[in-house]
Amino acid sequence: MAARGRCPECGSGSLVEDAHYAQQQLVCAACGCVLAEGLLTTTYSDEEHLREVAYSQSTGQKEQLSRCLQRGIRRVQDLCKVLQLPAVFEETAVSYFQRALQLPAFHLLSLEKKELLGGCCVFVTCRQHNWPLTMGTICSLLYARQDLFAGVYLSLQKELGLSVPVLSLADLVTTHLNSFRLLQPSASVPAPFLEDKEKLLARTMAIVELASETWLVTGRHPVPIVTAAAFLAWQSLRPGPRLSCPLARFCRLAGVDLPPPAHLRLKELLEILQGMASQLSWLRGFDLDKKTVVKHIGDLLQHRVFLLKNAFSQQDGEEQQDTALGQGSSGQDPGDSPDKDSPDKDSSGQDPGGSLDKDSPGQDSSGQDPEQGCPSAGKPRRGGALRPLLPPCLIHPRKRLRPAAPSAPASALTGDEPISDSEIEQYLRSPDEIRAFRKAKAWL
Repeated sequence: MAARGRCPECGSGSLVEDAHYAQQQLVCAACGCVLAEGLLTTTYSDEEHLREVAYSQSTGQKEQLSRCLQRGIRRVQDLCKVLQLPAVFEETAVSYFQRALQLPAFHLLSLEKKELLGGCCVFVTCRQHNWPLTMGTICSLLYARQDLFAGVYLSLQKELGLSVPVLSLADLVTTHLNSFRLLQPSASVPAPFLEDKEKLLARTMAIVELASETWLVTGRHPVPIVTAAAFLAWQSLRPGPRLSCPLARFCRLAGVDLPPPAHLRLKELLEILQGMASQLSWLRGFDLDKKTVVKHIGDLLQHRVFLLKNAFSQQDGEEQQDTALGQGSSGQDPGDSPDKDSPDKDSSGQDPGGSLDKDSPGQDSSGQDPEQGCPSAGKPRRGGALRPLLPPCLIHPRKRLRPAAPSAPASALTGDEPISDSEIEQYLRSPDEIRAFRKAKAWL
């Protein structure tokens, strides 16, 4: 390497040392003239002190993005474009994905789980920004199983220490209804089936809030509940031409998928509404079924607090009456007392729930129960009182397999049974007996 001085070409004194790959050079910063060059190869004496260098260190591979990281970033960006997310969401999801791949916990993941990792980063970003997005939507876009996606999501949340807020059900209802084709005039949608967006949204939100207060939302997937609530709200706004439309056709007209549990959520909501309808005095004279109760959803939602409180007080009173009857009928036939005494106690006014309907039009002035003249109203009243108080898992528990009863022994044990050679050692206690048994066994 030549000594520092001035450039012979331009006379400038600004000389810098620069490396061209592994070769050191002295270059003029003014004109770019190369004044001196170092050795391109090392001498034999230098090679004696050299050590092996990893491929990634010799090529600078660590400074570049790996193929797995590049594919993952492109997958995250494509997913954000499909969901039409803002640019800030995309940057946050990409940063989460890059941080996750640097952790040892995600190095040995299978290819399928690494593909789901990008979707989990997008899902976490949407939840943190209160963007209504469900796990089912991500899984349908990635063609993934929800149980596998949930496992990767929980691992990502644990390893990165992310705080993910709970999804707002109100935002989810708004987003889900915005995709309905029933809110805009179309050639494929009949005119009686069109509905105003604001009315449908308000009625659906009220039904979803009712479902939340009656234990139908806890631990459930939100989309089937929102779908069932939207169907009931849509029917109740114009019951005449819409009562004959089933849930499957409603979803086809709306252009949304029909979740399999939506039929069960619809059945549970109708049971709640029937139980509430039995508490309204002006509806006790009607034989309400699952179709006719839809016509009165507006009244039921308007008096929702009163009806739920009334159902709770009736359930409490029935439990107290059953307890008192069980204590007072210790000397009587257990099959006679509860069925005979409970109507008398209801008619005498001891039921705490009867005071709420004291001045209603359906209550007789003599204090007698009006259900005696209307046998159809008594059935949902007693059965519907349980619905607002208990979760469905307690009302209809899953059937569990009973453990098999132990089989009776073939013959009773007398103590004189022969002892096998494999069990005889546990009955020998003294060393002399053990020694004698071993000698006899070796002799045999």
